[in-house]
Amino acid sequence: MTRGAGLWFTGVFTGFLVAVLVLERSLRGFDGHVYTQVRHVELDALDRLAVVTLLPALITTGLLVAFTFRQGGRTPWWTLTALTLLVGILALTLVINMPINTDQLDWSVQAPPADWAAVRDRWQIAHTVRTGAAVLAFGALIADATRTPRGPLQGTPPSPPHELPAVQEDSSPHRRAGR
Repeated sequence: MTRGAGLWFTGVFTGFLVAVLVLERSLRGFDGHVYTQVRHVELDALDRLAVVTLLPALITTGLLVAFTFRQGGRTPWWTLTALTLLVGILALTLVINMPINTDQLDWSVQAPPADWAAVRDRWQIAHTVRTGAAVLAFGALIADATRTPRGPLQGTPPSPPHELPAVQEDSSPHRRAGR
């Protein structure tokens, strides 16, 4: 259940980031007035969607790593990779994107700041990086979920031998008759 929840939250989060990236890229041809107005609309509720998908994605992926280590056996490389990428996304968001978001809430649609394009570019570069990281994290979780376990350490029983061992025949008449 944790694996399914992790895939779902990470997938929704990744899809959300891709959609915002497409919207942001399409805004590059517009002036500061249009950009500021659209950013105000984006910032009205999209930050909440990011929080309610990224945090559960982090928690469920962290739980997957913990469960795998607790069970022993294989090292959960794909899941560890996804968790590392998700933590990096959170850090990038907190350090670059969130402060810009907070600043942009105060921008006037009628009079955006003189450096609006430079701020936009900085936000979009950071967003592109975190979108790429989210795609990779989601891919890593898919790879982990679809991997084929190998050997008994992953809970898969060893494959049966190709040939059964030969049974020794006892020529005693009592044994053949079942006595």
